[in-house]
Amino acid sequence: MDVASDGEGAVEKVRRSLDAPYDLVLMDIQMPVMDGIEATKVIRAMDEPELARLPIVAMTANAFEEDRQRVLSAGMNGHLGKPIDVEKLFATLQSILGGGRPG
Repeated sequence: MDVASDGEGAVEKVRRSLDAPYDLVLMDIQMPVMDGIEATKVIRAMDEPELARLPIVAMTANAFEEDRQRVLSAGMNGHLGKPIDVEKLFATLQSILGGGRPG
């Protein structure tokens, strides 16, 4: 587990992780410097396929259907509204890491 204080830091941590890639990124949408949507787009555009395909789940207070569609359109694999429901978090992680896609 690792923590970044902003989107730019998250992108840099992913970029440096090729030797030991992350299993999944929990990406806050509203971060300083670079928001989660832009950070996701940068990760998806990386040259290393293993990093570009890294599962990313949005964590956001924006919980409307259009917010969910926005993060999925940006290339994220899932969407969790805040406050985080632990059961929903575990179900989402299981679905994504198990090869499925949450509803």
